[in-house]
Amino acid sequence: MTHAQPIPDVEGSYHYALMRRAIELIDARADAPPSLEELSRAMNMSPAHFQRIFSAWAGVSPKRFQQYLTLGHAKALLRDRCTLLDTAMGAGLSGTGRLHDLFLRWEAMSPGDYARGGEGLTIRHATASGPFGEMLVMVTERGICGLALVAETGLAAAMEDMTARWPRATFVEDQAAVAPHLRALTEMRGEARLHLIGAPFQIKVWEALMHVPSGHVTTYSGIAAAIGNPRAVRAVGTAVGRNPVAWLIPCHRALRKSGGMGGYHWGLPMKRAMLAWEGARSEAQDA
Repeated sequence: MTHAQPIPDVEGSYHYALMRRAIELIDARADAPPSLEELSRAMNMSPAHFQRIFSAWAGVSPKRFQQYLTLGHAKALLRDRCTLLDTAMGAGLSGTGRLHDLFLRWEAMSPGDYARGGEGLTIRHATASGPFGEMLVMVTERGICGLALVAETGLAAAMEDMTARWPRATFVEDQAAVAPHLRALTEMRGEARLHLIGAPFQIKVWEALMHVPSGHVTTYSGIAAAIGNPRAVRAVGTAVGRNPVAWLIPCHRALRKSGGMGGYHWGLPMKRAMLAWEGARSEAQDA
């Protein structure tokens, strides 16, 4: 059983859409960060109202959050909060520093079933609101098999991406079937089951990612070493990018050794926002 960061709703897509616009403005002015007054004016809000909403979402003020969006923050994470995965996995440790209690119980599809491309499998899907905007959630009878963050790609592209992973499966829109799985995430307690559909090597990589606590990071080479294949850094990167369960399997916490962000399947702005959000909330929790 693995501890992991849950998905609180934080008034859902509205707050993230607002914060996304603010983050874009912050990014565009990296050399001369905008003031609170400039940001609030761009959002058509009073400074006090904007700061209150931003702080409710991020856990810190807009000014403080800007520090978490920089390359320097990524490098500091590598220096100070880089998880030693091989040790953590060997000791069965995971989830330290999580904000709330949520348990992930997972099982993997057999290699033979995976090779058949989901043939005979019914996957039910629905959309839901999360702290990073709209999510596309897919489930089987065994648990959540897909979670896409659609703010950058759009829903249609995310749907095409996810269904292409299991081309022979049957896909059915079914809010009622997805709802029980969402409750554990939105209520931030209980147990969420994952049904991992991937090749054996991919599943090893995804399992390693679940040992990286919120507010911490690892490297692609660190993951390769942790799964006993230190030369497979490039293959690890590919497997990280193919993670079908965004956020619950935290592929956004994998960085390059240099501190560079690397890629992210759901868009680098999303990855930076997620790392900044987790870093800010971890700091607020530890304060």
